[in-house]
Amino acid sequence: MSCNTQPEELKVEIFETSASGNQLTKVEPLAVDEEVDALPVIRILPNQKFQTITGFGGAFTESSAYLLNKLSKKNRDLILKAYFSEEGANYSLCRTHMNSCDFSLDHYSYTPTEDKELKDFSVKEDMADLIPMIKDAQAISKDGFKLFASPWTAPPWMKDNKEWVGGKLLPEYYPSWALFFSKYIEAYKDQGIELWGFTVENEPHGNGNNWESMHFTPEEMTDFVQHHLGPKLEADGYGDKIILGYDQNRAGIKEWVDVMYATEESSKYYDGTAIHWYESTYEVFPEDLQYAHNKAPDKYLIETEGCIDDEVPVWKDDAWYWKKEATDWGWKWAPEKDKYLHPKYAPANRYARDIIGCLNNWVDGWVDWNMVLNKQGGPNWFKNWCIAPVIVDEVNDEVYFTPLYYIMTHFSKYIRPEAKVLGIDKTDNDIMATAVENPDGSTVLVVFNEGKEARKFQLWLNGKRTTISINGQAIQTIVM
Repeated sequence: MSCNTQPEELKVEIFETSASGNQLTKVEPLAVDEEVDALPVIRILPNQKFQTITGFGGAFTESSAYLLNKLSKKNRDLILKAYFSEEGANYSLCRTHMNSCDFSLDHYSYTPTEDKELKDFSVKEDMADLIPMIKDAQAISKDGFKLFASPWTAPPWMKDNKEWVGGKLLPEYYPSWALFFSKYIEAYKDQGIELWGFTVENEPHGNGNNWESMHFTPEEMTDFVQHHLGPKLEADGYGDKIILGYDQNRAGIKEWVDVMYATEESSKYYDGTAIHWYESTYEVFPEDLQYAHNKAPDKYLIETEGCIDDEVPVWKDDAWYWKKEATDWGWKWAPEKDKYLHPKYAPANRYARDIIGCLNNWVDGWVDWNMVLNKQGGPNWFKNWCIAPVIVDEVNDEVYFTPLYYIMTHFSKYIRPEAKVLGIDKTDNDIMATAVENPDGSTVLVVFNEGKEARKFQLWLNGKRTTISINGQAIQTIVM
């Protein structure tokens, strides 16, 4: 290219959310001037294609659904449209819980009576709040969304300790517990809700015996999936339902995938691996994610739960979400050797960093935890307070969209299911970035500047260029 020939301009739309107050605000690229060539470069490599995106979204919990029913119809609709409409976050992958969890109003099971055939199975506990929330979301969602369910525990009568918390599923009840999943699919189908799949058990290592839980080793879970759950769903005509194994923090993933995917037989019914983020507030664990992908390159690798944990929400103060003032469970409880993974952190940074880091390390779906919580960070029967992207004051019928809502939307709205993650080359290590090509042919880059100073860079795609400035403490989605 001769010195006086400028490359063709790359046409882009840029949306920014920042500590300075932007909320998915449209911003313009910079004018090209003589200093452009000296700027750092982000080059998208469309010929380098990685994983296919499954989706982004959050969880339907009894707590969220209960709160929505406490609000005016206007505010209930506002929140559901914000999450599920094309104009809003347009969530495409969501989770819910089977039986109760910590974000329920109390303990409950769909099969409270001891009976191996589960004759009294009923989802009546979900009829007041949870099912209406899911159905209303379905009605709003133009493209629809995939829904998977996770149990926190089997009913106590199936377990060795006969408790809601801790303990193991007794082997004699493996067939009954597999039947439970099949009956759940059927019951939800009767309500007009089609399940995409399941995780086998939420947090099989347990949670320190605090709320509903049930323990599995990798060998026990694989035995249950291989000889009971997989064959039962297949026999009942539900062989198309997705089964995700593990479903806990990333640092423990290697021993699980080694067992899950050890042989053709052990891996037959597993469609993928589910992970959480609570191991650290800043570390993405790229080596663990790559290890899991390489063990089963054709299977899903989905982040199924993450939230700002162990915090009472800060109400209507956007600045707090960008400051390093939040702590998490590990700040207090992590063993000394792991304390460094749990420093004080900024909630907005935690979300942006983790989602970009996951996409750059083979993760194909990312699901937030509760969609809606109140000013206390509940309701939660165990008082395990957390923050959701949308906080409500159900007494005064008020709604607060935190910066976390906008950060989720930077991904969920613009990166659609079946998108392909692309390779990128970049020369500025202070900016995080990930790129995809959507099914409609558009290319999308998400960039995150955690630093306090604004940064400029050249963006190149297919020989075309534009120049972009991103504010300090800001995330941008750039659509080409």
